[in-house]
Amino acid sequence: MRKRKKHRLIWVLLFLILAAIWIVYDGNTRIVTDEYSLGNGRLPEGFEGMRVVQLSDVHAAVFGRDNERLYNAVRAARPDIIAVTGDLVDDPEQLDYAREFFDAVTAIAPTYYVSGNHEWACGCARDVFKIAEAAGATVLRNRYVTLERGGDRIVLAGVDDPNGLRDQKSPAEVVADIREDYPSDYVLMLAHRDTELDMWADLGVDAVLCGHAHGGLVRLPFTDGLVAPGQGLFPTYTSGIYTQGGTQMLVSRGIGGTHGLPRIFNNPQVLVATLTGGS
Repeated sequence: MRKRKKHRLIWVLLFLILAAIWIVYDGNTRIVTDEYSLGNGRLPEGFEGMRVVQLSDVHAAVFGRDNERLYNAVRAARPDIIAVTGDLVDDPEQLDYAREFFDAVTAIAPTYYVSGNHEWACGCARDVFKIAEAAGATVLRNRYVTLERGGDRIVLAGVDDPNGLRDQKSPAEVVADIREDYPSDYVLMLAHRDTELDMWADLGVDAVLCGHAHGGLVRLPFTDGLVAPGQGLFPTYTSGIYTQGGTQMLVSRGIGGTHGLPRIFNNPQVLVATLTGGS
């Protein structure tokens, strides 16, 4: 009887170990595509149904040969534009990754990029800006562009991560620049940090795409996310849409990992934001 119990225990432990290995492997290698509707009655009719594919917190992650699984997922999402919201690389030695990445995504759809804290922390932000521009991406460094579709117009803006230059324009100054030229236009903002909903709502920005939290890194059934940079345990903003007043903030769970920590029940995410005039 003791031998049987011992054998059963060994088999149970083996099963648990294999299950844990599979959970970690799946959570870090299987890309998921999640779709959200950003509804705002101020959106011009011409932009109804516009698909924005957001890629955030890539951290030089590779999925298959030549990263084709990631790029295939982006293609399959049928983007009208692609928004890259920071933390693309972590090290100057990954600049070749940045070149390959921007060459690939700009071939799929018009691409817009804002910096994250990691590009500035590794001292390679300016190199990434040059690489992105050389590939044909638009780098939104505390500035904005206008998009036209169906005879209508919206403003697409982006801000550098706070880890950037000390004398860079503040988000309030960027929005003030927009409102000087386009007092009442719909504004879609790209940012890296996920903790600024109050600020964007106070500034009257219509929609914000951001990341940074990695979905809370570990996502368990009893919580929305376990831990996130700058938010500690049980962070407030980890995934999906958060609303305050007339502002919607869509937070990506990101694609890569950081500091060697695994993603658990939190698969790499290609996020699709479909703009709609509904609420």
